[in-house]
Amino acid sequence: MKNMDEIVNYCKENGFAFPGSLIYGGLANAWDYGPLGVELKNNIQKAWWKKFVQESEYNIGLDSAILMNPQVWVASGHVGGFSDPLMDCKDCQTRHRADHLIEDATNVNPAGWSFAKMEAYIKENNITCPKCGSTNFSEIKEFQLMFKTQQGVISGEGSDIYLRPETAQGIFVNFKNVVRSSRAKMPLGIAQVGKAFRNEITPGNFIFRTREFEQMELEFFCKPDTANEWYNYWKKYCMDWLLNYGMNSEYLCFRDHEPDELSHYSAMTADIEFKFPFGQSELWGIANRTDYDLKAHMKVSKEDLSYFDAYTNEKYVPYVIEPSLGLNRVLLAFLCNSLVNIEGRGDVLMIHPDLAPLKIAILPLQKQQIDLAHDVFKKISKYYMATFESSGNIGKRYKRQDLIGTPYCVTIDFDSLEDNMVTVRDRNTTEQLRIKIDDLLEYFSDKFEL
Repeated sequence: MKNMDEIVNYCKENGFAFPGSLIYGGLANAWDYGPLGVELKNNIQKAWWKKFVQESEYNIGLDSAILMNPQVWVASGHVGGFSDPLMDCKDCQTRHRADHLIEDATNVNPAGWSFAKMEAYIKENNITCPKCGSTNFSEIKEFQLMFKTQQGVISGEGSDIYLRPETAQGIFVNFKNVVRSSRAKMPLGIAQVGKAFRNEITPGNFIFRTREFEQMELEFFCKPDTANEWYNYWKKYCMDWLLNYGMNSEYLCFRDHEPDELSHYSAMTADIEFKFPFGQSELWGIANRTDYDLKAHMKVSKEDLSYFDAYTNEKYVPYVIEPSLGLNRVLLAFLCNSLVNIEGRGDVLMIHPDLAPLKIAILPLQKQQIDLAHDVFKKISKYYMATFESSGNIGKRYKRQDLIGTPYCVTIDFDSLEDNMVTVRDRNTTEQLRIKIDDLLEYFSDKFEL
């Protein structure tokens, strides 16, 4: 696997991701997705939606608003408890999370500790600043992770409102609307893809942890006594999705959360972890959120969010199983997983064809073939994301398409004007096959699912 510097440089050089606002000196930990990056993001999202919504007999979709009534975040516990313990190193002026300092230095998980206990532990164990080695820390301060803004047209006179720190709450507050309007029955999954924002103290590792990110989340509502069964079902379902799209099983593992690190709403949580170049870390979280969220919103909103089963004559507040995946994070994992060096070919992005940013490259060999090449491009691009490249040595053009992961190249060769056939090259095998232009769409029809 490539190291992180190589991955970051690859993304910058090939149009996957650029530093945000670069002409103004950039903005720390902000990234813009370039022509290939946006296609890869879209393809990952489509692959997830196809498996988790389109092919599921239980799940339907939603797109809730980023801005929500502030009471949503009071009910969910974000206003009162969504914060991190912040410490400043007085010598080098770097900021750190106190719990991370403790865990990194001693492998002790301080989940649930008071600020005073963390401060005392750091002093007693002589824990130092990772940057300068000093032990001269400030007192711990509470760091609010939600971005606050104002709703109103006059500066200073608006009401406080938040950018959502997760997409899940938009699903919970719409549970009643979705059940009523879709006549849904239990079990029921509500899925959505959308932006979320967290004012992280220490974002980093490229697009792994950013303040603005996208989530692909499913909230799966079920009878309370079936929650454990569904929890195990979705764990396997998520892992199978990753493996189906070519993720190396050696880079993946499950990690069950210990009781002292569970979130306040969770009865059990497991992470699918990926072995990134910077270390093994969370890729996908699957949690049994119990009935915490619906009951919390019922208490604050005074709305009845319970479910009545007309067949069994039962009324209950459903439990929720939540598989939550960061789109940016899984994009990085697919790049790390797929970018390999092949002897004699150099770097090749061996990504699953359905996820590849570009599916087919149209490559004419001579100027007199360009009109025919354009005709082939028009035919292909109605159905597949394609590119057209007419300059440069054909070997170098193949190498370029290998580098960005294009599964197939269609070369308008020296005989194409005579026999109306083209040469199709397979990225994975480098094998070449001559095919009639009229048969191209049929040939590609079973190569891609998306």
